[in-house]
Amino acid sequence: MMKYVLLVLVVWCAWGQSAGKEIGRGAGDIGKGAAKGVGNLAKGAGQGALDLATLHPINAAASLGKGAGTAGKDVTVGALKGTGKIGKGVGKAIKKLF
Repeated sequence: MMKYVLLVLVVWCAWGQSAGKEIGRGAGDIGKGAAKGVGNLAKGAGQGALDLATLHPINAAASLGKGAGTAGKDVTVGALKGTGKIGKGVGKAIKKLF
């Protein structure tokens, strides 16, 4: 356990400002993608509920599908961008170690 704590401390100190910023930006991108996805899913669900209430079941299904599809896209894009930036930041940190 102690060697893992030391490894984390060494990596943390070696990160410097740029690697830490890169990792932070990556985490931010993941969060933004998830938030956008939830917003679009809620928008689609709300529009679908409205369409059902006004007796437009075909439009309701289309709205739900569009909201879910857009939500999936936003979450995926955010996760991929964020993971890439985190990987880049970790690479910078490891490079500084050696």
